[in-house]
Amino acid sequence: MLWGSNARETHPIFFHHVLKAVKRGAKLYVVDPRRTTTADWATGWLPVEVGADISLSNGIARCILEEGLEHKAFIARATTGFEAYRASLERYDLARVCRETCVDESLIRRLAREYARAPRAMICWTLGITEHHNAVDNVLSLINLGLLTGHVGRYGSGLNPLRGQNNVQGGGDSGALPHKLPGFQDVENDALRANFERVWKCKIPPRKGWHLTEMFEAMGRKELTALYVVGENPAQSEADATHALERLAGLECLIVQDIVLTKTAAMADVVFPASASFCEAEGTVTNSERRVQRVRKALQPPGQARDDIQILCDLSLRLGFDLRLPSAKAAWDEMRSLSPMHRGMSYERLDKKGLQWPCPDEQHPGTQFLHARLWADPIEGPTAPFHAVEHSPPVDLVDREFPLRLTTGRRLDSFNTGVQSSAFASPMRRGETIDLCPHDAHSLGVMEGEPVRVISRRGRVVAPVRLDPGLKPGLVFMTFHFPDEVDVNLLTIDATDPRSGTAEFKAAAVRVEKL
Repeated sequence: MLWGSNARETHPIFFHHVLKAVKRGAKLYVVDPRRTTTADWATGWLPVEVGADISLSNGIARCILEEGLEHKAFIARATTGFEAYRASLERYDLARVCRETCVDESLIRRLAREYARAPRAMICWTLGITEHHNAVDNVLSLINLGLLTGHVGRYGSGLNPLRGQNNVQGGGDSGALPHKLPGFQDVENDALRANFERVWKCKIPPRKGWHLTEMFEAMGRKELTALYVVGENPAQSEADATHALERLAGLECLIVQDIVLTKTAAMADVVFPASASFCEAEGTVTNSERRVQRVRKALQPPGQARDDIQILCDLSLRLGFDLRLPSAKAAWDEMRSLSPMHRGMSYERLDKKGLQWPCPDEQHPGTQFLHARLWADPIEGPTAPFHAVEHSPPVDLVDREFPLRLTTGRRLDSFNTGVQSSAFASPMRRGETIDLCPHDAHSLGVMEGEPVRVISRRGRVVAPVRLDPGLKPGLVFMTFHFPDEVDVNLLTIDATDPRSGTAEFKAAAVRVEKL
C-alpha cells in the first residue's frame, strides 16, 4: 500500500523494485488524491480527498473489524489501547467515510480485505501523509492498521516512511533532531545525557530544542537572532515564503554552508563552500531500511570548498573548543561509542558490507527488520499502543472566494527547490505549471499553455496551464521546483503540526484567474 506517495516519480529506484514485485503477482494499492503515474500500475486506486486520510484509515479499520479479519492473538498479547481505539471507530461508519473521503465503499472494503488477509503486507508513505497540520495523527492512523492486522515485526511486513532525500535517516540517527541525542536517546533523560556530557566535556541543556517551524517563529519574536544553515534552502523551501524571507532578512547573523550559492546563501553574511558529500568526502549514509553504508572520497573538492567536518572543526577551534574529530571516521567512532544501536558498526565492517541498525556489537549481523520482539514469547520490551485519532480537515478552507484545493509535490525530472537539478538540461523538464483537470479548465475558459494567475490568502503567482486528466474537479497541482520563475510557496500555508512542526504544504485554498 503506497499512501500519499507518487513513488514512480519521487522514488523511482525504489519503485523499480515495486514493479518487479507487481509483475510477480504482488498487489499494489495507491491512496492518492491524484491519479498519478504510480496509480497507473495499481491493483486499486483510492482517490482520497486531500486531508481525509484519517477518515479513510479509520473506515478501513472498521471494515476489518466488522468482518472479523483483525489479528486477535497479536492484539491481545502485543498491543495496548485496543478497546479505546475500537470505540473511536464507531463514529466512522462507511456512509460518513465515503462522504469525507470521496472514495467508493466497494474500494474501501476491497482494500480492507486484501490488506488484512495478505500473508505479508506493507504500508509505505511519504509527504502526502506528513505535510499536513495533523501529520503525526495521520501516521498514527496507519500504524493502527499495521497493529490491527499484525503486519508489523515480520519479514516483508511493516510500516515504512520513504525518505525524501539521501541520508535523512542518517541525520536523525546522528541526533539532528531537537529532542534527541545520537541513537535517538532522549535529551531530557539525565542518565543518557550524562554519557554525552562525559565524552563531550560540556554541559548539555536538559530540555529539547526548537524544530524548524519553531525556529522561524522565534525569529519573528526576535528570540533567535543568529542562524547557521547547512545544506538547506529555507528561503525557497519554507511555506508562506513572504513571511519566511522577512524573518531570514531580520536576523543579525546568517551563515550558510552549502555546495552551491542558493537563494538562502545569497542572503547570508558568511558563506562556507562545502564539498559534495557523495564524491568529495569520506563518511556514511543511512537509507530508508536503516542500512548504514560507506561513502568514499573519489575527487578533491574544487576551489576553496572543504569537507563539512573540516569546516565545523575549524570553526569550533576559532570559538575556543577542540572537537578532537580530525576525520569522518573519528566522528563515527565517537558516535558508535555513545549510540548502542550503532556500536557494532566499525568502519572495517562497513567497508565490506552495509549493516542495518540495531547492531549492538561487532559479532552482530545487523537487524533485517524491526519490532520482531512483538512476536517473542514473552514479549521483549514494551507493547505497541493503539492511538484513537480523529479526522481534522485542512486549515485553509475552500470557499466561494477560494474554490480550488491546491496540493503540491514533485516531478520525476526535478528535485526540491531545483538548486541542483535545474543546472542540468532534461528533455522531460517543462518548467512550472498549474495543473488543472479538463473540466475546471473549461469552466475557467482557459487552454493548455495559457498563463493564469493563481491566488491564495497569502500571495499570488502566474503560471501556464497544463491539463491533467488524473486530477478530479476542484483539485489543482503545482511543484516547488522552479521558485525563481514561479514561487509556489507564496501560496502555501504555514499552519503546522504541533508535534512534528511540519507545514501543511499539501492543502492550500486558491482561485485561478484568466489573464
